[in-house]
Amino acid sequence: MMLTAACGAGDPSADAGSGGKDRLRVGVSVYDMSSFITAGKAGVEAYAKANDIDILWNSANLDVSTQANQVDQFVNAGVDAIIVVPVQADSLGPQVAAAKAKDIPFLAVNAGLNSDALAGTVLPDDVKAGEQEMQMMADELGGKGNIVVLQGPLGQSGELDRTKGIENILAKNPGMKILAKDTANWKRDEAVNKMKNWISSFGDQIDGVVAENDDMGLGALQATREAKVKLPIVGVDGIEDGLKAVKNGDFIGTNLQHGTVELAAGVAVAAKIARKEQVDVNPVYLMPEVTSKNVDQFMEHVVTDPDGFLEQLPALIDKNLQSGDIANENG
Repeated sequence: MMLTAACGAGDPSADAGSGGKDRLRVGVSVYDMSSFITAGKAGVEAYAKANDIDILWNSANLDVSTQANQVDQFVNAGVDAIIVVPVQADSLGPQVAAAKAKDIPFLAVNAGLNSDALAGTVLPDDVKAGEQEMQMMADELGGKGNIVVLQGPLGQSGELDRTKGIENILAKNPGMKILAKDTANWKRDEAVNKMKNWISSFGDQIDGVVAENDDMGLGALQATREAKVKLPIVGVDGIEDGLKAVKNGDFIGTNLQHGTVELAAGVAVAAKIARKEQVDVNPVYLMPEVTSKNVDQFMEHVVTDPDGFLEQLPALIDKNLQSGDIANENG
């Protein structure tokens, strides 16, 4: 199987190998190589290897034009399916149309696209995730206090929906208010700098940090440690370092969006559409809440034995698509 390096450009015109006649080529363009996407790539590779799929992998580095060019290459090469984790929800309209004209299934996975011409989607309920993390913070602060919010890339569906979920819970807690909110683009280093600026501006007025993903929450944690400040922090994704932060008390909680599972499910749906097999083309990934009370049950698949989990992943994904519970990890 041909696979590109994690941040390299996939060559859609390259020879896909000498697999059987039902072997597929699937083009994948992701917004960036975040910790979540890196975990997801491992799941994509595991499912593809077990199911006669060649993956052409590209990262857009948070640039809409770059992503559009990558998808154009996939369309021109006539791949069997295209998966995009989009930089922005309001993008790639011409690329979706071009793929449809060539009868190439085009799917949005993990983050949505504003298009009614997609062949399918595999998306999390990000509004619910935003509500869950904000409710954890409201419970922690007793419904009173000032928070800062670290957002994802502005205009991406994950940012839009998680922000909406946060605002839904704030509306029910009039004793809480947002002192500041801004994007750190899902990135740990950007969150460090943003949080340092907020600590400098607001000092002890800040009562808590709501981060729309774990990487940004971990950046905020680094900034608070350097400032010798202790604040409750909550995140989303349940990446390895995020789960560890819940385990050791640095986070009050997170929501498990296991990239290894979610992105692999995206490839599975795309492959089944391309092979004209029966499948739910719009399954929804529902994130379980992770707190100190239940974190141990999630650690094995993400932290202590990820390789063992990858071995069973292809069969698990197909089982989950049949049951409809695509977030299931219990075998």
